[in-house]
Amino acid sequence: MKYSVIIIVLLCSIFTPYKTQAQEAQKAEIQREMQKLIKLRSELQKLIQKKEELLKQIKQERAKLKAEKEALEKELKEAEAERYKKLAQIFEKMDPELAGQKISKMTNPKEAALIIYNMKTRLAGQVMNYVDPEMANKIVQILTQIKIPSSNSTANSQ
Repeated sequence: MKYSVIIIVLLCSIFTPYKTQAQEAQKAEIQREMQKLIKLRSELQKLIQKKEELLKQIKQERAKLKAEKEALEKELKEAEAERYKKLAQIFEKMDPELAGQKISKMTNPKEAALIIYNMKTRLAGQVMNYVDPEMANKIVQILTQIKIPSSNSTANSQ
């Protein structure tokens, strides 16, 4: 029994360093994995930050483009309105019968309605007397749907 205790003590002392070396190797491996995870986490945070900055730039660019689009649409509407005002002035200077014939031959009733809309009321009425009845009905339908801004209502009553 004495020898068995000595053998156990010797075996424990022999295997204990291996056990601690294995534990140390495991500890070192865990430390390396932890360092890798910390590095990956840092890289992920940098990527997330870059993506957030890119997203912010995209949102700013989108807002800028939207504002430009709205400005261009406004400018286009103003140019179109000016075009119809000038056409109305031309039709006002024509003989009402001739102007009515020309408006009757127009293929787009909305354009015809916008020309009539921009004419002086008295002259528009004279021209409409000579417009083809079918086209006149279309023009009247379109004119009833036009929203009248307050500045135009006084200008058209002349």
